[in-house]
Amino acid sequence: MTKKKNELWEWVKALLIAIALAAVIRYFLFAPIIVDGLSMMPTLKHQDRMIVNKLSYEIGEPERFDIIVFHAPEEKDYIKRVIGLPGDHIEYRDDTLYVNGEAYEEPYLADYKKQAEGPLTDSFSLEETPVGSLTVPEGELFVMGDNRRFSKDSRHIGTISMDKIIGKTSIVYWPLNDAHIVKK
Repeated sequence: MTKKKNELWEWVKALLIAIALAAVIRYFLFAPIIVDGLSMMPTLKHQDRMIVNKLSYEIGEPERFDIIVFHAPEEKDYIKRVIGLPGDHIEYRDDTLYVNGEAYEEPYLADYKKQAEGPLTDSFSLEETPVGSLTVPEGELFVMGDNRRFSKDSRHIGTISMDKIIGKTSIVYWPLNDAHIVKK
């Protein structure tokens, strides 16, 4: 009788430890997210399932072209690409990204640009967006979706505060036949 009680208690302890460990991993380290919408096409598809690394910016800083998940003003989480870092002057001219006056290639858009009729990204400067300043403010990021014609991003909602970032994402794990690491 005592042996069965001990065995049952061991199973209960193992289950409680597994649940606690899963909760710690889910809330502090990694979390699943589902892509909702087409704003990151062709890089990410609607209903792609991804892993968000919540620890990435606790130990490092966002880099240009990272794909991040953040709390948007509409009480919803968005997935977008980092285009501008604090202090950057951002401008688009003739479908080309200029950061601090230097043209940048966006290889993740190359195939999409070939298919598009006309410019994929309309020309704008940072001052013409809700940001309204010459440079991205300190502690903020300028983000855009890869589907530039159909993305609600910093051109519409302004810059994103660093404290609104949930984490960085680069692993699509579902659908299984399309699982991959997203490149910059």
